Amino acid sequence: MSTDHARAPYAPGFPLAERRALVTGAGQGIGRGIALALAAAGARVALVGRTAETLAAVAAEITERGGEATVLVADVSDPGAVSEVVAGVVERFGGLDVLVNNAQTPAPGALLEVSDEAYHAAMASGPTATWRLMRAAHPHLRDGGTVVNLGSAAGITWNPSGTGAYAAAKEAVRVLTRTAACEWAGDGIRVNAVLPLADSATMQDWARFDPDGAQAYLSTVPMRRLGDPETDIGPAVVFLCSDAARYITGHTLAVDGGQALVR
Repeated sequence: MSTDHARAPYAPGFPLAERRALVTGAGQGIGRGIALALAAAGARVALVGRTAETLAAVAAEITERGGEATVLVADVSDPGAVSEVVAGVVERFGGLDVLVNNAQTPAPGALLEVSDEAYHAAMASGPTATWRLMRAAHPHLRDGGTVVNLGSAAGITWNPSGTGAYAAAKEAVRVLTRTAACEWAGDGIRVNAVLPLADSATMQDWARFDPDGAQAYLSTVPMRRLGDPETDIGPAVVFLCSDAARYITGHTLAVDGGQALVR
């Protein structure tokens, strides 16, 4: 079996030239930043999310910068929508090389406060949607495709009080990441996770829900700032999807200003 799973020659200026990417939750925050970074690296990007207006705005940004993007409106927590989304990307781009699972519904609050509905929504939009999308994308990613799943440092902190349901969803995503990396390595598919600390909708929701807790958390970041979704988080995802990371799989990369210690 060949060990060469590169789909395109490595190009420093456009490391993802000719790659076709799907990004969920791409209408705002971290998803938007990742989509913009992928497009800047040369990828054609399919933007997936629930709100057509925000997705269209991101697509317009990419187009204005000389990139290529397409919009697919879908709720990834809907099992029927997942296969349609993957099929739609393959139809429009002629294939799929990169899958970024970013969509996640938050579920803030102590365990005794989180409702059944909020807990199940977090699981459905996070690990369940991630598993379904990876499974649907697998046939198209063989022989050189990459998956990047978004986890959270909330899942590895010693005290996830107030974020336990969200943290549980994100840790489930990391387990799926490691498992797929092992099971699919022979298929030429690399699967990694990123733990971002960024000025995202989730962080903003937390700041509104628990301003003291959010500020205390920020004080633990050595660089004393939240990351920028496009210029801090996006390039890390680009790296993991590029041939420069061709020997990296099953890895969790914290992109967080030095806040997390991943064991």
